[in-house]
Amino acid sequence: MQLTNIKVTRNPFLLFLPPLMFYIIFIFILSNNALWGDEYIYVGYAKNLLNGFYSEPAPKISLSDGPGYSLFIMPFMALKLPLIVIRLLNALLLYLSVIVLCKVLIKFVPYNMALLFSFFWACYYNFLDFIALICSETLSIFLISILLFLLTKAFAPGMRIKNNKYLFFSGFVIGYLVLTKIIFGYVLLCMLIGSGLLVIINRNAINYQKGIIILFVALTTSSPYLLYTYHLTGKIYYLGSSGGNNLYWMSTPYEYEYGSWFPSPNIKSDSMAFEKRVKSFEKGSLLNLKNRSSYIPGYEDSLKSHHQKDFEEILKFSEPARDDAYKKIAVANIIAYPVKFIKNCFSNIGRILFNYPYSYTLQKSGTLIRFPLNGIIIVLILFCTIPTIINWKKIIFPLRFMLFFSFIYLGGSIFGSAEFRMFTIIVPVLLFWIAFIIHRCVKINITKW
Repeated sequence: MQLTNIKVTRNPFLLFLPPLMFYIIFIFILSNNALWGDEYIYVGYAKNLLNGFYSEPAPKISLSDGPGYSLFIMPFMALKLPLIVIRLLNALLLYLSVIVLCKVLIKFVPYNMALLFSFFWACYYNFLDFIALICSETLSIFLISILLFLLTKAFAPGMRIKNNKYLFFSGFVIGYLVLTKIIFGYVLLCMLIGSGLLVIINRNAINYQKGIIILFVALTTSSPYLLYTYHLTGKIYYLGSSGGNNLYWMSTPYEYEYGSWFPSPNIKSDSMAFEKRVKSFEKGSLLNLKNRSSYIPGYEDSLKSHHQKDFEEILKFSEPARDDAYKKIAVANIIAYPVKFIKNCFSNIGRILFNYPYSYTLQKSGTLIRFPLNGIIIVLILFCTIPTIINWKKIIFPLRFMLFFSFIYLGGSIFGSAEFRMFTIIVPVLLFWIAFIIHRCVKINITKW
């Protein structure tokens, strides 16, 4: 208690230096000069941007991901810095997200509670899955954390709409989040429709007016990309071409397939081969795929027998017609096998929360380490749900805004092939909500028998 009176120890930039050091060491240990998985996609898009375009024109259109993360790493690619430098940015982004969450919590809950929840996030080891990868998750986490901070400023009591710079900053962050993770584009659309109705019903409610301004700024921020995709594809509000493939795997009606995603296959000599997304950044530095594979033997034969015919048709097209073909088959599967689709959705919830189950995948004891942290969060969410409903009107508006934003995102993720990392990026919001409810709305008395 005496130590908390020392000003230096209350400085979050110093308090959370040990986790930062751990992140840096962890990245150094795991990093090499190779690209793996989605890394080469983001690096490829960054190189395209440096050459003055994002996607090649038809028929070679490629819009699997938004440009947000590629724009972020583009300056480092322009300087031709080693890959380790870009990966070390993940450590900085996570460190800053912890600090921002701490600063937000301190405004609304006691210091010790804010510190506890911030250290929980700093030690949330599930984000170690992607901390050493060049991928968009860490940037998304940082944007979510900054958005929390900005919204508490934008919706602060007495803060008017006029000259409220935080409204525009919040909208810009949401817009950039849409460019980074395209699923948030659909969240933005849902929020815009809902907020528009609320503004019509409650014309004098200043918070609803602020909310619609934030969302319109977000739409404006993402509009150049939407105009670009319209120019390429002729489709309105077209965010990317990966949705059809995800929905296709979610709609699979076959036994032992639980809706988990597989890399896009290709057809060669009438045989379907699944692409292994590995690409060397420097010659001779390929990763060893055998150490990363956990599929059961013969899984490719099962996939071929189930999906060969579909992909022979789908792969005749180029993007975005291929995306439409995926969706057409997926819808047909869902209509024909609705019960199996519902089962796949339940499996998807399991993957989002606990990284289990995956199709044709061996059981691993490592899966058990996923349960403690997310198990704690899920129990606390269930505990906080009823107090939240009872005290809904008393909850600060920025938290209500972010709860809608987060649960629309999580709800939408259930219907497309999702992974564990999709839950991780929204954890800062959940921790803020849980801490706020426990402090403001819950009273615990411990009495002797």
